[in-house]
Amino acid sequence: MRTHLKKMVCAALLMPALCRAQMPHDAIYMNKKTVCVAGIYGHSTWNQYWENTLKRENLNIGTHTTQSAMLMPAIGITNRVNLILSLPYVWTSTSAGNLMGQKGVQDLSAWIKIKAVQTGGFSLNAIVGGSIPVGNYVPDFLPMSIGLQCRTLTGRLLANYKHPKTGLYATAHGSYGWRSRIEIDRDSYQADDRVYNTNRVSVPNVYDAAVRLGVLRRGWQTEVFAERQACLTGDNIRRNDMPFPTNNMQATVVGWYGKVQPRNIGVNARVGYVVDGLNVGQSTSYSVGFLYQFAVR
Repeated sequence: MRTHLKKMVCAALLMPALCRAQMPHDAIYMNKKTVCVAGIYGHSTWNQYWENTLKRENLNIGTHTTQSAMLMPAIGITNRVNLILSLPYVWTSTSAGNLMGQKGVQDLSAWIKIKAVQTGGFSLNAIVGGSIPVGNYVPDFLPMSIGLQCRTLTGRLLANYKHPKTGLYATAHGSYGWRSRIEIDRDSYQADDRVYNTNRVSVPNVYDAAVRLGVLRRGWQTEVFAERQACLTGDNIRRNDMPFPTNNMQATVVGWYGKVQPRNIGVNARVGYVVDGLNVGQSTSYSVGFLYQFAVR
């Protein structure tokens, strides 16, 4: 999945309060005029994948690995409106064969998160985000590509309930994502059992949904989650062929997330595993991050 910055110059003070690092898929908000910057390393591997519905391995690839280093600031515009930015550097490799890995800066993403309704422990949040390619990477070289080179626009509705005394919470969200056409470095391609005499490729739009159950207390957080991500249209990987940007990629991921952040400095970690999919690798992934919060004068 799942899933970004430019350097800001400002006067800052260390915050004695809890640094509540937040993401585009949670109901945690930074206070007004505070910033929390996360530096995150991600690692994902797979040696089996779904070619259409057939689960198989490919000895010409061996184990496929994707790594990333990402800078992600969360900015409190008001107590109920936050801006989240992200910019990753990504690199890919395989343990066998002669496919060359790619590396480089991927896409710049921005999210606006708005707490539209708050009543007791329940909140309803509207989230709008988008991304634009920054690096000059090649999208038509899957699975070694580091991205698809398309512009995206996503709308998300997120509901959250947190028990005020115990910190137990439940979160659910659903999203729709629009993706632009891309241009590839050839004059024709095959998709949907047809030949297209053009270098412009329509990338399928996507949806995602997730549920999260956890505990959020002052200084720490832990949760388990299940996520579903899928294209709305698209074709399948042809037998013994490479993936292509028009493929209908689907994945169901389960995992765990945790954070320890007693004051303005903290760490977080995430583990995920693809339990079911279509035209994707059955990956095991993890990430670790360093968090730092400051106030803006």
